[in-house]
Amino acid sequence: MAQFSYFFLFFFFVFTIKVNPCCSVDRIDEYSIVDSDVVDAFHGDYTPPSPPPPSLPPLPPPLSCEEDLNGIGSLDTVCEVNSSLNFDNDVYIAGNGSFHVLPHVVLSCALKGCSISINVSRGHFSLGQNAVVFAGTVFISALNASFSEGSVVNVSGLAGTPPSQTSGSPSGVTGSGGGHGGRGASCVTDNTKLPDDVWGGDAYSWSSLDKPWSYGSKGGTTSKEVDYGGEGGGRIRLEVNQTIVVEGNLLANGGNGDLKGGGGSGGSIYIKAHRMIGSGRTSASGGNGFAGGGGGRISIDVFSRHDDTEFFIHGGKSFGCPDNSGAAGTYYDAVPRSLIVSNQNRSTSTDTLLMEFPKQLLWTNVYIQDHAKASVPLLWSRVQVRGQIRLSSGAVLSFGLAHFASSEFELMAEELLMSDSVIKIYGALRMSVKMHLMWNSKVLIDGGADAIVATSLLEASNLVVLRESSVIHSNANLGVHGQGFLNLSGPGDMIEAPRLILSLFFSINVGPGSILRGPLENASDNDMTPRLYCELQDCPMELIHPPEDCNVNSSLSFTLQICRVEDIVIDGIVTGSVVHFHWVRNVVVNSSGSITTSALGCTGGVGRGKVLNNGLAGGGGHGGKGGKGYYDGSFIEGGVSYGDADLPCELGSGSGNDSLAGATAGGGIIVMGSLEHSLSSLSVYGSLRADGESFGESIREHDRRTVSNIGPGGGSGGTILLFVHTIVLSDSSVLSMAGGHGSPSGGGGGGGGRIHFHWSDIPTGNEYLPIASVKGSIDTRGGFGRGQGHTGENGTITGKACPKGLYGIFCEECPIGTFKNVSGSDRVLCYNCPSDELPSRAIYIDVRGGVTQSPCPYKCVSERYHMPHCYTALEELVYTFGGPWLFGLILLGLLVLLALVLSVARMKYVGGDELPAVMPARQSSRIDHSFPFLESLNEVLETNRTEESQSHVHRMYFMGPNTFTEPWHLPHSPPEQVTGIVYEDAFNRFVDEINGLAAYQWWEGSIYSILSILAYPLAWSWLQQCRKMKLQQLREFVRSEYDHSCLRSCRSRALYEGLKVASTTDLMLAYIDLFLGGDEKRSDLPPRLHQRFPMSLVFGGDGSYMAPFSLQSDNILTSLMGQSVPPTIWYRLVAGLNSQLRLVRSGHLKLTFGHVISWLETHANPTLIRYGVRVDLAWFQPTSSGYCQFGLMVCASSNENVQHWSEGQDRYLPPMEQSRWRGSSRRDSAGSSGAVEHSRICQKINGGILNAKSLRTFKMKRAICYPFSFIVYNTKPSGHQDLVGLLMSIILLGDFSLVLLTLLQLYSISLLNFFLVLFILPLAIVLPFPAGISALFSHGPRRSAGLSRVYALWNITSLINVITAFICGFIHYWNHSRKKHMNFQPWNFSMDESEWWILPSGLVLCKIIQARLIDCHVANQEIQDHSLYSSDPEVFWQS
Repeated sequence: MAQFSYFFLFFFFVFTIKVNPCCSVDRIDEYSIVDSDVVDAFHGDYTPPSPPPPSLPPLPPPLSCEEDLNGIGSLDTVCEVNSSLNFDNDVYIAGNGSFHVLPHVVLSCALKGCSISINVSRGHFSLGQNAVVFAGTVFISALNASFSEGSVVNVSGLAGTPPSQTSGSPSGVTGSGGGHGGRGASCVTDNTKLPDDVWGGDAYSWSSLDKPWSYGSKGGTTSKEVDYGGEGGGRIRLEVNQTIVVEGNLLANGGNGDLKGGGGSGGSIYIKAHRMIGSGRTSASGGNGFAGGGGGRISIDVFSRHDDTEFFIHGGKSFGCPDNSGAAGTYYDAVPRSLIVSNQNRSTSTDTLLMEFPKQLLWTNVYIQDHAKASVPLLWSRVQVRGQIRLSSGAVLSFGLAHFASSEFELMAEELLMSDSVIKIYGALRMSVKMHLMWNSKVLIDGGADAIVATSLLEASNLVVLRESSVIHSNANLGVHGQGFLNLSGPGDMIEAPRLILSLFFSINVGPGSILRGPLENASDNDMTPRLYCELQDCPMELIHPPEDCNVNSSLSFTLQICRVEDIVIDGIVTGSVVHFHWVRNVVVNSSGSITTSALGCTGGVGRGKVLNNGLAGGGGHGGKGGKGYYDGSFIEGGVSYGDADLPCELGSGSGNDSLAGATAGGGIIVMGSLEHSLSSLSVYGSLRADGESFGESIREHDRRTVSNIGPGGGSGGTILLFVHTIVLSDSSVLSMAGGHGSPSGGGGGGGGRIHFHWSDIPTGNEYLPIASVKGSIDTRGGFGRGQGHTGENGTITGKACPKGLYGIFCEECPIGTFKNVSGSDRVLCYNCPSDELPSRAIYIDVRGGVTQSPCPYKCVSERYHMPHCYTALEELVYTFGGPWLFGLILLGLLVLLALVLSVARMKYVGGDELPAVMPARQSSRIDHSFPFLESLNEVLETNRTEESQSHVHRMYFMGPNTFTEPWHLPHSPPEQVTGIVYEDAFNRFVDEINGLAAYQWWEGSIYSILSILAYPLAWSWLQQCRKMKLQQLREFVRSEYDHSCLRSCRSRALYEGLKVASTTDLMLAYIDLFLGGDEKRSDLPPRLHQRFPMSLVFGGDGSYMAPFSLQSDNILTSLMGQSVPPTIWYRLVAGLNSQLRLVRSGHLKLTFGHVISWLETHANPTLIRYGVRVDLAWFQPTSSGYCQFGLMVCASSNENVQHWSEGQDRYLPPMEQSRWRGSSRRDSAGSSGAVEHSRICQKINGGILNAKSLRTFKMKRAICYPFSFIVYNTKPSGHQDLVGLLMSIILLGDFSLVLLTLLQLYSISLLNFFLVLFILPLAIVLPFPAGISALFSHGPRRSAGLSRVYALWNITSLINVITAFICGFIHYWNHSRKKHMNFQPWNFSMDESEWWILPSGLVLCKIIQARLIDCHVANQEIQDHSLYSSDPEVFWQS
């Protein structure tokens, strides 16, 4: 709505500026009125019914064209006058043709009242350039008429006799101006008359202003002997059937009277046509003189106007009184029915009379502008138009007579627009408009002394706007009504009256610096004080139950009432003695706004302080007693308190006596709403004041007597009574009913006033909303007593009794932890809630509408706790089953029971696969098959392998661990063992090809890196899968794709034989076996075993938990070793060595390899030496990254008592072979002794031997997962497989149960913690359970061991999630401990969150135990012969 108001204000501003000629920069003449948009607005076609033509004046005989006018042609065809003519009598020219006055021709009849009539109604009339028609009356009737540029029709100062019974010509020798359309000015000063009652010639011909045909009047003279007055203006009448073109001048001005005579009044100009164009000048202004003449009358009756003609109707200048020019005439536009009164910015105090307005065919618009002064002199008149009444540029419109202000006037229009103008009403005004806009204007109402007609009513149904210090002032009762907006825009804008009623508006805005006042500021005491009977304590009923009609009623108490208004916004001042807001919805008092009745109460009253004879008095009383005054050692009693604090409606009382030393007044009354109609909302950012008056400290003058500062006490504060639904008092707001201060010589301070908040329909229960937001100040203090006078008592602040659950003046909810079950406002009625009903993790909560009964509502301190006992989800589960101890027992029993069920199911499902398989013995086998061989070590039964190794030449091991960062690769340059069977260049190309094939793609390593971060078990599975695929690619390449071009054997190249790729089962060690093709014809190939010494046997694996070191003895290796060592010895050696290698840990190689070296010296070599063989732990093939391979270096021993064994024959070799072997052994033994021989061997195997000494200097690299090697590692078998399986089942179920309980606990803390623990490594905390079940229920020891290792990986990986649970629990505990004191009430301080660590700790312990059990389970599955770990070599070899 505010935007709507501002739009109209802006429109009003722009519109007013446009129509103000003073502001025009494009006007042609200084006094032109046609630059106004009002005239331009009607240049378009307009089609009302045309008025009937006027009757023509009596006509003389017509003249002929050639004979009488010396023209050319005929009036019945075309007549052209080309020479000037002077006439001495009336002239009549008529014909059926056209009449043209050629340029520079003058037709003149310079006699007063002489007429020139031209009637060519069927032809055309034209007045050429600079041509002139000069006479007293000019009448032209034509089909078309044209007045060229420079042409003139001039009847100025040639008026005939004015109409009879008019007083246009002034009498006497005052030199006044003549009157016609406006009164003539008078420069005579008459002290017995008001200025408005002095004028010259009077106005006349009002009734014919639409078709003016009157002469102007002669001006007065200053001499009885000589008439110096100017003559009146003549008459011009132009009747054109079609088009009239006015480019020249039409002049009917009054004659000038110079300094000794008054100016004559303007004449009459009437133009009737269908269409009008041109930009000429039309003037009927008054003549200049000692006093200016009044303006004449102009009327234009043109159906379609397209002209820019200038019109002048101003009064003449007054040389005797320059500020009082003649009054303006009238300009009437008949088609739009608009009347313009313009004095072309000539100031005047002379009126243009606006007589009776038409009742039928109402005028559309009336414009009074440019310092015109119009008057409606007729009593009980009505001014009614269909459109606008606009006053602008210093215009004045007055109603009635200043000395007879007892009439009532009506003003009715669509819009009343005022800009820099004044409307004066002498009497009362009934105004009814839709829009009233004021810009630096005033409406002044002088109601006179007649009480019957003293009330004025201004009604604007849509909009009332006051801007730029606009004022509506009435010294009688005033009512302003409307249905739209009332806007006092800014400083200086004011509406004031002794009794002011504003009603029926949708919105009222009192802008900054604006004032609504009732009563007037300098009114008498009778006007200031409402009829509240100050000496009685009775409360006027109209304050509590005001009438519904909102009419102005002088019998009521209100001095200012705003009634039936939706919204009120106050940025200015609203002041009065009794201010009442009735049937108002919303009131906003902004920071610059104020509603005040301060010092506008009673000067006496019930609470008046006692007065001494010298005028010194005690303070006035009201809400509190007045302070005692002090004089000459004695105290003067202050006024008593009075009124009802629960429903106050009294004026504040004063102090003192006007007849002595003056008096002070109490505060007035501010009432908002009523019992029946409360305000919806009151928002105060400024102030509401009803303060008592203080006595000034300075010396005053009273009744021409100098009175010292001995004086009365302060007045008491008044009353603020608020019937409201909701209220907002901001930080800067002030509600003040303070008492006034006493006089300096001992006057007592006034008592404070009263304020009462009478709430309507206080919502309760779930419908409750806060009804007050109070941050400002409410002041009811008593005034200060000066000298030794006492301070007045404080006033009262009360509110309506609050319902249950609410307390205080503003009916707020009882504090948290209290309840109120009775009505009332005292704080003590809010009782404390019983603390024993509150759970330990709960706090009391506020309830909408307050708590009305016990027990008080509460809530848990966090959403993770559940009502009603505020347990967590975990605690609810625990206490559902009887508490922690009982729950723990039930859970343990359930775990044991489920574990037993799992164990039984596992035994039935996989029990047969775990039994040792008894293999049938072959006839050709000499091996004891009573003990099992490990499948994971590729142990196979003894067979005849001589044929398999007949063609084997050499085994080349790939370098690298087959990882994404270091894949398999072969060294360049063939070893010396194969130089005889390969081409070196081709072999190097083969190495390049196979190394390129063995490398991994970048994305494979990227996937591995991502999975290593998210879930390492999946990364391990991905790595193994990639290794398997890589091995398959290498095999396929060597088997079918490579052409074997590196081999010298034609047969091998043809059959794609001679090369074979294989790897260990852990896929970390790969090798290529080279074979003879059969067509080499070399007796030294293949080499025997002793010729291959020293021979390297590389371990598979890397010593990690998932890939322990192991020696894989395949068919070829077994056959080769079988040349010296019986297979049973070799199998047993490999089984024992692998069992020892299981215990080697990659991060502890120095320690664990020491045990392997010791085992080789105590168990392996003493037996092997008997067969001329020795094995040593060694390292091989180091890479640039520091990775090296470990294995055995097999050499010949130096033992002379060698036992020789040959497969398929006797156990021992023949003596000749023995001697040959022995000799070779001696040479080997002799050659192997010494450091030189050791260095040669190490160089040959590209590595070094590890012994106790070299281990001390061995450098180890530890991975980032090194700490986990203390938790999961390979151990010796413990046996008791069923018991271990049962314990694993129990711990697995316990782990899963603890995981669920931990997640439940974290969910109770927060959902974020729950997801962090669950997804920091996605689902790693819950995946050990399915992995464990899969491991327990797998078939076969080897598969079970492999799945158990994956289970162990998931178990150790989930520790990251458990650590996250630790961190989340600690952060929660720390935050809880830090905030506990500020979040919990003192009656509820029993929270204990210190058990956060129990479940995560249980999980850590459970996972460590699981890791040990898994290690035992894996060892039991992989090592079923416990004698492999026997420390006694005899036991080891005899098992």
